[in-house]
Amino acid sequence: MTLRSVIIGTGAALPPHRVSNAELAERVDTSDEWIVERTGIRFRHIAGPDETTSTLATRACRAALEAAGIEATSIDLIVLATATPDQTFPASATRVQTALGIDDCVAFDVAAVCSGFLYALQVCDSMIRSGAAKRALVIGSETFSRILDWEDRATCVLFGDGAGAVVLEGQESDEATGRGILATRLHADGRHNDLLYVDGGPSTTGTVGKVRMKGREVFRHAVVNLAAVMDESLAAAGLTSADVDWVVPHQANARILDATARKLGLDPAKVIVTVDQHANTSAASVPLALDTAVKDGRIKQGDLIVLEAMGGGFTWGAAVARF
Repeated sequence: MTLRSVIIGTGAALPPHRVSNAELAERVDTSDEWIVERTGIRFRHIAGPDETTSTLATRACRAALEAAGIEATSIDLIVLATATPDQTFPASATRVQTALGIDDCVAFDVAAVCSGFLYALQVCDSMIRSGAAKRALVIGSETFSRILDWEDRATCVLFGDGAGAVVLEGQESDEATGRGILATRLHADGRHNDLLYVDGGPSTTGTVGKVRMKGREVFRHAVVNLAAVMDESLAAAGLTSADVDWVVPHQANARILDATARKLGLDPAKVIVTVDQHANTSAASVPLALDTAVKDGRIKQGDLIVLEAMGGGFTWGAAVARF
């Protein structure tokens, strides 16, 4: 037996304001056909004035805790992945902690953009396996609509707002067949900063800035990097793509999902796709897609799943888990 971090609950939160491509075309020089053909996106959710990264994260956490059947006060670690925190400091995770009624626990944010949830997952997994925590909330939450240039049709049509969360619990697990996170691999390469970034920040411009992206170059790197890191993480777990029941990818672009599946020789039917309904929600996209597939019954206990993402930085990573 070995101590592993087991996903015991998932949750999600989406702003009620849902925007179609046709509605977006009323304010941006674009069309439903143009967006669907290039990205697969049909809808996105946009946060209202009273919704923030931490309020969405709190809703997702409450849903995950309910699914796990545990009280918030049993959580001793909260790690929130976001590129759009409520404030420069303190960490949005501490706002979630307070909203959940947890008086004292470890709580902090991580910033790895679209890969943030994978980074947060490995941090929590490592802390649980080291004995530093027993139960953790791992969150991806974003309000990307606040940093979009709504006059740049190449980027503003791609993103949406939302949050997803999982509860991790340390459990003794059978080495060969037991549940839990089996392997995680993370990477970063800062040489590609100028391909996907925000043109602002407290120490440079003193402003928040807007998202800037060179989509064609990002696409090329994404397919290569994601296929490689998925192979790497599966090899670390002693598995191959033939063992995989479900892939839960970052929902950036339907064409990236298709190209990555082909490169790995995966059946496209095994790839969870929510980009058409949620658009790119950055760090929230993987846990949102995971919760969708758990709630609709596709992902079941015992299934082997691979989570993967790539984002600005570049950062990228994958995790293999027995759900």
